[in-house]
Amino acid sequence: MDIQIITREGEPEYAVLPWAQYQALLKAAGIKEQQRSPEVTTLQAATPEPILPGLDQLRSLREGKGIAIEALARTVGISPSYLAMIESGERLPDAAIRRSLAWELTVPGWRDES
Repeated sequence: MDIQIITREGEPEYAVLPWAQYQALLKAAGIKEQQRSPEVTTLQAATPEPILPGLDQLRSLREGKGIAIEALARTVGISPSYLAMIESGERLPDAAIRRSLAWELTVPGWRDES
């Protein structure tokens, strides 16, 4: 099962899993399958994409919040050296790390390109 655990202050807060696996868990628990409502799909399609910060702004966002590189790396679950490589543009993090960084820095998310 592909589950991502999102933590806050070192404690698990959310578990994220693919929709199909969520539906399988509901079925195994004897709960009727949930369908996506057309209103949600329409709302998502009508909402313009927000302007999100690029990964090239990661260092300035972290420093602006007064967070040490070691503290952010530990919270996200990566090494400080890997976070430094992300900040310098040497490495491109996967989606899970981008989401964790966005969560910890309280930004809505990261666009794919940096």
